[in-house]
Amino acid sequence: MTRVSYFFITLITLALLGATSCIDDSFATSPSDLLEFSTDTVTFDTVITLQGTATKQFLVYNRGKKQVKISDIRMAGEGQGHFYLNVDGQKGTEFHNIEVRGGDSIFVFVECYTDEARQDEPLEINDRILFETNGVTQDVTVTAWAQDVVRLKGDTLWTDTHFTATKPYLIYDTLFVAPGATLTMDPGTTLLFHKGAALRCYGTMSALGTVDRHITWRGDRLDHVVGEIGFDIMSGQWGGIIFGPGSVGNELAFVDMRGSELGMHVSSDSPDVRSLHLFNCLLHNSTSSVLTTYNAWVEAQGTEFSDAGSGVVNFIGGRVEMANCTFTNYYLFAISPQPIVNLLGPEYDLPLVSGHLDNCILYGMAQDINLFDLEGTDFYLRNSLMKLSGSDDQHFINMVWLGDPKFYVVRDDYIFDYRLKNESDAIARGNRSYCPANARYDRYGVDRWSRDGIDIGAYAWVPAPEPAL
Repeated sequence: MTRVSYFFITLITLALLGATSCIDDSFATSPSDLLEFSTDTVTFDTVITLQGTATKQFLVYNRGKKQVKISDIRMAGEGQGHFYLNVDGQKGTEFHNIEVRGGDSIFVFVECYTDEARQDEPLEINDRILFETNGVTQDVTVTAWAQDVVRLKGDTLWTDTHFTATKPYLIYDTLFVAPGATLTMDPGTTLLFHKGAALRCYGTMSALGTVDRHITWRGDRLDHVVGEIGFDIMSGQWGGIIFGPGSVGNELAFVDMRGSELGMHVSSDSPDVRSLHLFNCLLHNSTSSVLTTYNAWVEAQGTEFSDAGSGVVNFIGGRVEMANCTFTNYYLFAISPQPIVNLLGPEYDLPLVSGHLDNCILYGMAQDINLFDLEGTDFYLRNSLMKLSGSDDQHFINMVWLGDPKFYVVRDDYIFDYRLKNESDAIARGNRSYCPANARYDRYGVDRWSRDGIDIGAYAWVPAPEPAL
């Protein structure tokens, strides 16, 4: 072996010895050698009782140079819920003699399971995670809101049924409304759908919320994806709402539907009887489309149809009559290859859909509409705003071409607010005669008729304060 080789071996050996000598294997024993935590409170928000939660985590730091031995980590047992910890890969409620090297940290994972609260309103549950080191006890607070629910697992409603706002309904599999039965929902009713769950209505639905008590249809994940970003931002959390053939006279008002996979489907044997009326509703954030109609008569006023992985709405044959609605697509997870509004029919052996879009906005990160030449059809757009360039004719009447509604949308910051800014091209460009008296107020209770001109879209413009110079 050459001298050079011996020289390098000696250097490597000395380096390893030096690195090892930097590690202090002794333990800190002073009560002043305290732990630090990445948070002082672990919050679970709303937790459905008798159902586990997603896992939360935080870090426990040893800022000192010597090792620290945490003699005891345990739940104080002060709450009515059950909080479970995972430390060093072990799950439980109590741990002993956990070592943390100097300048290092460990993860603590927390899960929550709550018994029935036995009350309608959410019950606040608080507990503490105790850390005892060198005779000193420190703690991290754990808090959750336990919510009881009415569970429905593959049920069929054979007779008239009334859902109230007393507590949420948690739906597994598919909830069926049988032919001849009517499902009525009070203002403030909440339906939570488990993964893949859906509602199929072959009877009639009456879900009439109010401006201050909306009806909510959403997934059952009530926690956050990350930080303060809630699961509302995720599409595909549950199946969707299907109105089958023979289901007519359905009335929805102030219904907020979001986060589904299939959106809302409405099919009919004949468009001669109205299948569905939407008033001041929100159909938002679907993996496919938020609304698909098939040979059905559907009407809507003041409704927002927004954000879908495919076309936002598909009108296949039948008849649609819509006034002061917003059709838009800023879908978070992809840029849709499909137009926002799709007028269809012949592709499905049906006549092209007939009807009107009046005082509506068609705008977003996709083509506005699939048909630009409506000659010979019975479909009309009147006093509506579109991004594309065009000119009025017998089917496009008093349009706002190359318009920009100036939404309050900031996609990168997860803000999907489709109300109008001060500089919007939709302000006072509508025709009041197309807005029925019952649609005078929008989803937020703002008066559309408060000024001479009526605004285009689902939301009446509310002037924002001008920035100070």
